[in-house]
Amino acid sequence: MYKLLITESYQRRARGFFAKHPEILKRYEKILKILCLNPRHPSLRLHKLSGRLVGLYSVSINISYLLIIHFVIKKGQIIPIDIGSHDEVY
Repeated sequence: MYKLLITESYQRRARGFFAKHPEILKRYEKILKILCLNPRHPSLRLHKLSGRLVGLYSVSINISYLLIIHFVIKKGQIIPIDIGSHDEVY
């Protein structure tokens, strides 16, 4: 099981995102639970990123929104970096 480490900067981004998209909140909470239990669960559609985001991963919240995360697997931590639509986070 992984521990979720939420930074202040991510909290600000998430608050802004959910102010605009409150309908996504329950799905997001479910995704975080799955992520902590099994980051490689198929429903997350986890994939490595490249380019300026190399070293990070993306997880799908739904068809429109993504969560960019950084894994610190060595310490059993998952650190969310950004949340938004494909165009917003890339």
